[in-house]
Amino acid sequence: MTKQTTKMYLQIVRELRLLIEKENIRPGGKIPSERELAERLQVGRSTVREALRSLELLGLIETKRGEGTFLTDFRNHKLVEVLSTFILQDTKTVGDIHVTREIHEKEAIRIVAGTPTLNQLPVWSSLLMQLQEDESIVREDLIREILISTNNRLSLKMWFLLKQYGDEPFQGHSEKDENQHIQQLLNAIISGEIEHAIHSYRGWITWLSQGREII
Repeated sequence: MTKQTTKMYLQIVRELRLLIEKENIRPGGKIPSERELAERLQVGRSTVREALRSLELLGLIETKRGEGTFLTDFRNHKLVEVLSTFILQDTKTVGDIHVTREIHEKEAIRIVAGTPTLNQLPVWSSLLMQLQEDESIVREDLIREILISTNNRLSLKMWFLLKQYGDEPFQGHSEKDENQHIQQLLNAIISGEIEHAIHSYRGWITWLSQGREII
């Protein structure tokens, strides 16, 4: 996501917040459609769609086919505190977002690698095989599968939001020079070596942020 897109993305979320307050929309009340928001903000519908999708993942809005998008009872969601203080007020830096996202990723790796029923899931061997045969995998596939495997929906929802507000590091397919980090991470998960898995993850993140091999 480019800086301009991210700026517009935040503007859409802020606009929704102001609209809900100004028009006193209650839980169950209807919010403007994707088309209406795009016209009001003079932005592309795809950007609006992504903003709405994130809010829906957080459980703050609900889309009903053929009826529209509605505000949920956000008072029951602790995430509204995160959304208002961390995202909507826009006081945190991109660096803070990266750190917070990595906390979720590392904890998910610890859980998966340390749980026999999880570290033996077929998906890890499948990704290893794909890496060997195609010499590449979709980066986000691996991280997303790790988060999903923990069965922690709250962490997964926050991760989806955080990765969209930062300069997402997992876009695209892996490159040859980084594959050793991914392979080490997968092997460590399968063998249940938690610290080795975390070390491999850190090596991979460093490679992605620096764009070069780690010495």
